[in-house]
Amino acid sequence: MTSINIKEKFELFDDYWNPRIIGELNGQLVKIAKFKGEFEMHKHDREDELFQVIKGAIQIEFEDRTETLNEGDMIVVPHGVMHKPSADQEAWVLMFEPASTVNTGENKESELTRDELDRI
Repeated sequence: MTSINIKEKFELFDDYWNPRIIGELNGQLVKIAKFKGEFEMHKHDREDELFQVIKGAIQIEFEDRTETLNEGDMIVVPHGVMHKPSADQEAWVLMFEPASTVNTGENKESELTRDELDRI
């Protein structure tokens, strides 16, 4: 058990939409990723997701609305809900998800799919 400096972890990489694992608890992974531009619309049939903005701002588009999250804001996206994250400028995002969660949901053939995540 050692403390984790999240800011230092974000400074270890520069790419977007490529989550890294920084912790694990009770079958959940604690992940961080930098967002910029648009992801793809997707859903997770069995897993809920938590997004917390550490730096910057993101938008999450749903079928009926778009939510804007600023630094310090978080949202839980329930399983089965279509959503598309995006960020106009670079944003740092912390995520809690079950270990089984694939970042592109049921669309595992996407060029954005990350099957194996680095632990940092």
